[in-house]
Amino acid sequence: MSEAIFLLGLSFLLVVVCLTILLLTAIPTFQELSKAANSIIRLADTLTRELPATLEAIRMTGLELSELSDELNQGAKNAGEAVKQVNDGIKGVRKGASNASIATKSAFAGIKAGLKSLGRPRRKKRSPDQLEDLRSGNPDRRYFNEDEQLNPKPIITTDEMKSEGFTEDLSSED
Repeated sequence: MSEAIFLLGLSFLLVVVCLTILLLTAIPTFQELSKAANSIIRLADTLTRELPATLEAIRMTGLELSELSDELNQGAKNAGEAVKQVNDGIKGVRKGASNASIATKSAFAGIKAGLKSLGRPRRKKRSPDQLEDLRSGNPDRRYFNEDEQLNPKPIITTDEMKSEGFTEDLSSED
């Protein structure tokens, strides 16, 4: 039995030595854990103070970016509208130039026709019988002399119109 007590005492001694070694190695670890906990507490305090301001700055930056994006979109719309207005203006100028060209050609044709008609002999005045026939609506009477009805003379010929540049059909214009 003495041997059992000796072994039991030796076991306790070994357990005490092992626990002592464990505590001696655990103390620096606990000190480091304490330092880490203090650092975490300081970090949490800093985050508590700084994070709301940072988040607010990030939110404001997002709003500013949104406003800039809206302004860019509006600027692009305005530029598109300006281009459309310029295009419409160019179309209007082209149409006006076309109308002016047609009006000029028509004026020259009118002047030429007027000049040619000045050289023609005047028509005979209608007799009172002819006027009476016109008023009564007599279809047998003709409004022109027989010579003019059989062979009417145009004021301006087709060849003269082509030489003056009147090749398009003017009746189809607005």
